[in-house]
Amino acid sequence: MIFNSNKIGNFLIAAVAILSSVSLTSCEDEPDKFELSGGTPTVYYIRPSDVNAKDSLLVQAYPSASICLVGDNMKSVEQMYFNDQKAILNTSYITDHTLIVEVPSNIPDVVTNKIYMINKDKDTTTYDFHVIVPAPVVSSMSCEYAPTGSEVTISGSYFIDDPNTPISLTLPDGKVIKDFTNKSRTALTFTMPECDTEGPITVTSIYGSTKSAFYYKDTRGLLFDFDGVTGLGNHGWHERTITSDGTSLTGKFVQLGNGSAKMTAAGDWDDSNFSFEYWPGSWNTPTDYPDDGKLLTSLADFSDYQNMAIKFEMYVPADHPWSAGGMQIIMAGLDKISYGNAGTDINGNLVAGSNNSYLQSNALPRAIYRPWEAAGSYDTGGKWVTVTIPIADFKYGFDGTTSTGNLSAKDFSSLVIFVVGGGVEGTDCTPIIKIDNIRAVPYK
Repeated sequence: MIFNSNKIGNFLIAAVAILSSVSLTSCEDEPDKFELSGGTPTVYYIRPSDVNAKDSLLVQAYPSASICLVGDNMKSVEQMYFNDQKAILNTSYITDHTLIVEVPSNIPDVVTNKIYMINKDKDTTTYDFHVIVPAPVVSSMSCEYAPTGSEVTISGSYFIDDPNTPISLTLPDGKVIKDFTNKSRTALTFTMPECDTEGPITVTSIYGSTKSAFYYKDTRGLLFDFDGVTGLGNHGWHERTITSDGTSLTGKFVQLGNGSAKMTAAGDWDDSNFSFEYWPGSWNTPTDYPDDGKLLTSLADFSDYQNMAIKFEMYVPADHPWSAGGMQIIMAGLDKISYGNAGTDINGNLVAGSNNSYLQSNALPRAIYRPWEAAGSYDTGGKWVTVTIPIADFKYGFDGTTSTGNLSAKDFSSLVIFVVGGGVEGTDCTPIIKIDNIRAVPYK
């Protein structure tokens, strides 16, 4: 084969031209690629990152707030600290004249009230700025009916224990707790003293005081206490065990499972052992609502149900742990379920009568609680714990998929707590689940 040297030369020239063109095109395809500049930044002012509030100037902000630094040569900033807490910089939000950043969520250990901007030469530029530390956020109590002498934990955030103003906690009866067996910025653990007063718990730090939304010994919206206060208990097809024993928290409780009844890995249907049913009504015609069959809506106001939660205390012994079956918490209106015959009630409403078909519907939203899912097995460690189920989480169908229906304020006249199915496979178990003080309370 004979090669023409002129043709080869022309080919090489063309190839170089193409490669050069590709290289130039590649550069031109990224005209806005971030490049760290030299020098140091100058900050003129700080404003909210929201363009709708760009005319507002900031000299302080809360943790996690998004702010915008306005100045010159902002692309020279390689690192940024608020006090002693490092911020995360996103180069997509940095231009020559603006830098958008989120104030670090962690509370500073050393407060200087300054922003530190460090360039690639490790030169530091400072700017005065105050990070506001919020008052404590009080989220939950490990057991809202904690008995005297038990260890209890309050969870939340911004529990700042300043040496000059130590963190403290005030019970509803006015007792102040300052001695904690364990304390952090998110949890306070202490031994519960005697307290017979119902009400919120207040946590106080150097930055302020906050009352809990939850109540200690809460009786608001109490539906079932199993000791006669509301007078309600079993009112369906099954007589679940209601008893007291050495583990009792406040007297009697309802128990799911007996220690020998098996919950299969798939959570097969066993309402004879694992279902507590309360259906309002009677066998009278028309259906009426006697003291042991009253509407749950007569005990709690569900008009703001989106901001409410179902709460109860629960005890699962270590020798009979729970490792399968979702606890389906199902509330429904008279059009779905009532005690007695189908027909009409004394108020002229249509009532569905006793049935279990509504339980198996994916159109009726319910909550599904599976505390065993993360670790594979669950017990409460020899103590009672408070379970909180926001009604906003009533969004699943019987099989665990998203429900096709919606709830309304009239859908809370009945309650079923049934450990069955739910769409997640577990392992065979013989659980005992004790439940007390079922209530519907404000959540937010």
